[in-house]
Amino acid sequence: MADDRPLTFAVLLGSLRKASFNAMVARALPGLAPAGVTVQALGSVRDIPHYDADLQAEGFPAAVTAMADAIRAANALVIVTPEYNYSIPGPLKNAIDWLSRLPNQPFAGKAIAIQTASMGPFGGVRCQYHLRQSMVFLDGRVLNKPEIAIGAVQTRVDAATGEMTDATTRGLIGQQLAALADFARRQG
Repeated sequence: MADDRPLTFAVLLGSLRKASFNAMVARALPGLAPAGVTVQALGSVRDIPHYDADLQAEGFPAAVTAMADAIRAANALVIVTPEYNYSIPGPLKNAIDWLSRLPNQPFAGKAIAIQTASMGPFGGVRCQYHLRQSMVFLDGRVLNKPEIAIGAVQTRVDAATGEMTDATTRGLIGQQLAALADFARRQG
């Protein structure tokens, strides 16, 4: 008998720009998710202050605890992000740093998928490599395949409407979300 219990995926967006191509990818996820999967955006990494141990000593910011609670409550996490300077964008890395310091940090044991998009040909693969390294340390369970690294993203979306228009890309993302659902169900 197939396990088809309903699932919730939380989406962590690593971009701040209003017209972000990665935000367009993230907004497409609910329509590409398999039946029985609800996709919910997390709060913005923009709302999280720069990590500072002195600030942490005063208490965790509300934006950090709210994001952590939503990740813990979800069955899986999808990280959608650009690549900056061959690595993780600073605001996303900052959010991960804050979240990792919480008691019962939310990445441990969590099924995670990574999606990157860039205007260049490599689609953010170096960022994915660095995110995977961070998640190994944090005991996140990153889905290996299929990988989503969208190169030349500007040719796969309609920048005026914010819609993902490329059928092949939509199909691959749908395959990854279906694989993440199976992975999350196996994780427990």
